[in-house]
Amino acid sequence: MSQWVRLCSIGEAPEEGKAMQVTTPEGVDVCLARHGGDLHALDNWCPHRRGPLGEGWVEGGAVVCPWHAWAFDLKTGVAHPPERAKVDVFPVKTEGEDVLVDLA
Repeated sequence: MSQWVRLCSIGEAPEEGKAMQVTTPEGVDVCLARHGGDLHALDNWCPHRRGPLGEGWVEGGAVVCPWHAWAFDLKTGVAHPPERAKVDVFPVKTEGEDVLVDLA
């Protein structure tokens, strides 16, 4: 069952090629990134050393962890080789001026 929650307004969302960390009212930390004009939401914590992905950058369709440069595909959450890791990816939609994410 879907659990759509508001992350931010469209005006607060990151610009193209950028990422940001957003904490939902439920206490879930989400990395919100924009690539190719689309918004993507992933679990904010890198599985390597819990680096904050929302403080990283977007490169080649992936968000790059600012601590050790692990890159996670924005659509699948799978790390680029040689790492063998994955973060959760959450569906994103906009309603009016709000950016929503499905945490279910």
